Amino acid sequence: MPRFKAYNYDQNTKVVINYQDQLQPGTFEHAVHYLNEHKLDLTVFHPQYRSDTTGRLAYDPAILFSYSKGITSSREKQ
Repeated sequence: MPRFKAYNYDQNTKVVINYQDQLQPGTFEHAVHYLNEHKLDLTVFHPQYRSDTTGRLAYDPAILFSYSKGITSSREKQ
């Protein structure tokens, strides 16, 4: 089983954005998050990751929020 980086949706950032507060019911982001967490079986992607015991932790493929908003880099200017 691959090891993924843990995500805390209730965290704050330097810009003081609480990610849990951003997932408002009725929004596209909330729908994507709900589907990823409750409806989709994403284990089909797990065999691609071989970080079970060694190596750097992988990013969970369920994290689609940024890509749904067109954000592909944390360093690029918006």
